Amino acid sequence: MKTKIISAHTNELPEGASEDHPSESIIQRLINLLNNLRDGEDAMDRLVACGARAIPFVQKYLIEGKPSHIYQPRQRAVKVLAKLGAKEALIQYLSTPREIADPIIRFGEEAVENEAARALSAWNTEDVFETLLSIAHVKHLSGVIETLGSFQRVETIPVFIEALGDDMCTTAAMDALRRLGKIVKPALIYILGNSEDHDYYESPSNMMRRRSAIQILNKLSVTPEEWQTIRGLLHDKDAVIRIAASRLALDSGALDDKSVALEKLIEAIPYSEWYLQVEIEDYLLKHSDFAGRRIETEVTKRLSLFETTGEEDPILQTLLHIRRKIKTNGNRRHNGSAVSQYHEGSDESP
Repeated sequence: MKTKIISAHTNELPEGASEDHPSESIIQRLINLLNNLRDGEDAMDRLVACGARAIPFVQKYLIEGKPSHIYQPRQRAVKVLAKLGAKEALIQYLSTPREIADPIIRFGEEAVENEAARALSAWNTEDVFETLLSIAHVKHLSGVIETLGSFQRVETIPVFIEALGDDMCTTAAMDALRRLGKIVKPALIYILGNSEDHDYYESPSNMMRRRSAIQILNKLSVTPEEWQTIRGLLHDKDAVIRIAASRLALDSGALDDKSVALEKLIEAIPYSEWYLQVEIEDYLLKHSDFAGRRIETEVTKRLSLFETTGEEDPILQTLLHIRRKIKTNGNRRHNGSAVSQYHEGSDESP
């Protein structure tokens, strides 16, 4: 049975018209329907049903068509090309320069470009890689960064490092760098080790880049030798970076750096965002064998300053909470060890 195509103007096509043998006029009517709020999704599916014959018309719509702040119709066109396997058409669209002065329209067209870049992830080919890499050198697009990340190639590292400073691409760039693994550590350590002196103004993008870099390092871990290169970050002016550096110090630093890290983590408790407070608590618990005595000293000192429980002191309350957890964890380990010893020495259950 032939499937008739609904027109935006007449609801019916001439007798005999169908998606099996689509004419240029049928395809053009379907392309016009991409802009229709009600029928746009259906028109997209019907264009795919038209097969390869629709590709040049959809490609022309994308390349020669006028971008708009209402970008969903052009995204639908990208999806049609992707479903039809039109890799070259998507590459040509992304490679076509567009100067868009209006920031709202430019933002909308970037959403279309991101859709096209993500669609190209279906092809792990050199022409796709080179196209996306050349675009990434000119502007940051999250879809481009995501698809480049899927290639896992070392030549993308500088692009990802740069994209860390763009709030629209930071997450994609961090994910891409993590996927590359330990090979990215020298680049991350370089930008951190050579950017410790920020006594004056630091751009928001560079701050974001450094914060992201040290977060990735915390996931990858550093050797004691690598830590020496960036140990000055324990005194960084940015609290987020100081906290992240303190975590690295507790994992990889020498004894004196570990002691400084403890002080920095405790000092950061009252003015840190909740998620940073959770990180601080987790790391003090993780290193409780080293931090326990320092926590006890700080708790005793702060309790002596209050006639009551010191509820108004956030540092004291956090340390009391951590101390309780340390004791609870210690009791669990002790009881577990006792039970294990009992089973080893007796055939009876406790």
